[in-house]
Amino acid sequence: MDKQLQRDLTKWLKSQSKLAKRWLMLSVGLGFLSGLLLVGQAALLAHILHQLIIEHTDKYQLVSSFGGLFAIVGLRAACSWGREIYGYRCGEQIRLHIRQLILLRLQQLGPAYIKGKPAGVWASLVLEQVEEMQDFFSRYIPQMSIAVLVPMVILFAVFPLNWAAGLIFLITAPLVPMFMALVGLGAADANRRNFKALQRLSGHFYDRLQGLSTLRLFNRAEAEAENLHAASHVLRKRTMEVLRMAFLSSAVLEFFSALSVAITAVYFGFSFIGELNFGHYGVPISLFTGLFILVLAPEFYQPLRDLGTFYHAKAQAIGAAESIVEFLNSDADGMSQGQTNLESPETISITADQLEVLSPQSQVLAGPLSFTIHPHEQVALVGPSGAGKTSLLNALLGFLPYRGSLKINGTELKELDHSQWRQAISWVGQNPLLLHGTVRDNITLGNPLATEEHIKQVSQQANADEFIQRLEKGYHHQVGDRSGGLSVGQAQRIAVARAMLQSGAFWILDEPTASLDANSEHLVLESLKNAVSGQTTLMVSHRLDQLAAMDRVLVMENGKLVQNGSFEHIRQQGLLADMLAHTDKRDLDA
Repeated sequence: MDKQLQRDLTKWLKSQSKLAKRWLMLSVGLGFLSGLLLVGQAALLAHILHQLIIEHTDKYQLVSSFGGLFAIVGLRAACSWGREIYGYRCGEQIRLHIRQLILLRLQQLGPAYIKGKPAGVWASLVLEQVEEMQDFFSRYIPQMSIAVLVPMVILFAVFPLNWAAGLIFLITAPLVPMFMALVGLGAADANRRNFKALQRLSGHFYDRLQGLSTLRLFNRAEAEAENLHAASHVLRKRTMEVLRMAFLSSAVLEFFSALSVAITAVYFGFSFIGELNFGHYGVPISLFTGLFILVLAPEFYQPLRDLGTFYHAKAQAIGAAESIVEFLNSDADGMSQGQTNLESPETISITADQLEVLSPQSQVLAGPLSFTIHPHEQVALVGPSGAGKTSLLNALLGFLPYRGSLKINGTELKELDHSQWRQAISWVGQNPLLLHGTVRDNITLGNPLATEEHIKQVSQQANADEFIQRLEKGYHHQVGDRSGGLSVGQAQRIAVARAMLQSGAFWILDEPTASLDANSEHLVLESLKNAVSGQTTLMVSHRLDQLAAMDRVLVMENGKLVQNGSFEHIRQQGLLADMLAHTDKRDLDA
């Protein structure tokens, strides 16, 4: 990974920590207090041993010292407990914020952008990669301050007693972070490769899991299992690289810490036997001084060692942040929206002038298109597969960027508040999507405050009430993911009731009867006919026998608008005539 990129990602991560400054300060404050208590603990322990060994003091005279020692140990344990709690709260608050940023960005980019990557990739981004930042915010960031404050406290305690020991600490201390940085140079790269492998495996596994029935029918289950095995092997290899870095970092830190403590111990050992005679300000080194500094010696390096232990959390967070920051900064200028309120939302008119619908990568999907849909007009949109109908619908819904002009009630769509614009839309698609919850929850998805009377009324109008009443719990019947437990026709009627409850002035019908049997199709069409009466409507349909009831027909081919007029006017020529002839021939063959 580029060093400048690492610095930018580290800067971004640290900027997020400001959101939990209170918890961070509490965690650092308790760590600093624990350092002060540590000096007191070392002094009491050295005092007790000096009195018992050198002064031969009766142990009963040291009861107060023993009591103070136990009290300090208890207080340090409480500080450690508090640090863990506040550190976790710090990481939790920041993770919630980052997840909110990701979800808001996903909402802004819309489903057309999301479908460009497997669902497993988004699951990995929102779940695993955000979770991997916990230790960075809860442990590494506080430890950076503690690794400076606690050694400074110990140096202030040691230098007045023995400048030689303080000098040993001061000279050897930089070795720990220096070698920690050297070992950690490749850690961010290893973690980045690990997350990429995890994303690929998540996406691959989720997609294959969704299509398991198809794979079994085509006898490809074992072959895909081999592909999953290969992807998991790559992930295992990348994970072992990360672990190898972590273990190497820990080993290096332990080595230099132990070496520094050993040098201090050797210095005091030779001083006690009279071989070394410096560092004591002219006062002989006592057992108290030696024990006090030797007890503090490993503790002097402990914050630095902890920082090194948590350094892999920084590398982990940088590796995770790369994909997150890249996603948050993804170029989607065409998806920007304004704050202008929609004028007269109870009546909708749409005007497109040289409209070009773009993909999230700025490729032209359809256009240029020029047309007008007048208030209360019912318009059909037809054309062969791949003509650009779905792209046009996505642009109207604000899910795809565009060039040219697309005005709603005279206001450019880019300038509108998309959330308010979508409140004016009632949408029924060809594949009804019901969410996990009750039937009532799914009907009230766009209007949670609806009354029970209103819910029952729209259900009756959508011909859904009759089968809902037969369910064991009626409107409180639990619906599984992807309409589990209901037929496609039943799910579609619930979707129609949901659209009716939203009471939009602009109806978009995207082949609402494409997957239905004859009886369900009749019921859905009957309910939709009553619902869209008097409303501005745009219906995408392959059923050409439904076009005669529409006020106007738009015909698309290869992303262009090739015909525009009433059904009777354009049915005798052009692409629509060819489509009608093909339909008639197919019906005769049947």
